[in-house]
Amino acid sequence: MNRDRIRALLDQVKSGETEPEQALETLARLPFSDIGDARVDTHRALRAGIPEVVYAPGKTAEQIASIVRTLQDVGQDVLVTRTEADVAARVQGEIAGGEYETVGRTLWFGPADVATVGKGVIAVISAGTADLPVVTEAATVARCFGNEVDVLADVGVAGIHRLLAVHDQLRSARVLIVVAGMEGALPSVVGGIVDKPVIAVPTSVGYGAAFGGIAALLGMLTSCASNVTVVNIDNGFGAAYVATLINRL
Repeated sequence: MNRDRIRALLDQVKSGETEPEQALETLARLPFSDIGDARVDTHRALRAGIPEVVYAPGKTAEQIASIVRTLQDVGQDVLVTRTEADVAARVQGEIAGGEYETVGRTLWFGPADVATVGKGVIAVISAGTADLPVVTEAATVARCFGNEVDVLADVGVAGIHRLLAVHDQLRSARVLIVVAGMEGALPSVVGGIVDKPVIAVPTSVGYGAAFGGIAALLGMLTSCASNVTVVNIDNGFGAAYVATLINRL
């Protein structure tokens, strides 16, 4: 976004030369910033409601830092996902103010306390402790996007009494993200006891026949609970993104 272009457009609206709706449509189509290695979408928040998020794997620390600066220059907070600790440290060495979360591997350049814009609570539920990296990614992303988050860890179906003990918290959530590996049964159970959207996240946790999360993925895709939808294996970010959009409706 260029300040001069925005100011000129606002002047046109003020003078009556441009209708407000036309101006909004123009803003939604304004260009990206070409910084060489990346074409940074500086207007995604306007179009999609959430700013561009930086996916770290495959990028150097220098490339990540350049993208972060570009987004900051247009007044955006920046989230970087799947960031290894050494890469995060190098980025933090170039740009002050980044907060690194070691379990979920997220790097956040924004306020410590993000204003809440979601209408209710997003519950993030895990089957087991081994699922915590994906759970933490989902919970951190959801908080950075302005949601109140309730994490309910290690309540898998192997000890279903643990899940029933948090029944009231499940029922009070507006959206539920359910993370599970192994056979991936937990989302179906949760879906059967709540009247809210359930976003299932299969994880790559499990022994041989789990096939790196494929068994859980297929189980969740064939869930008998009709309020369950599924994202990709280990995709805590995608689950939090969709949950955020639902929680704003």
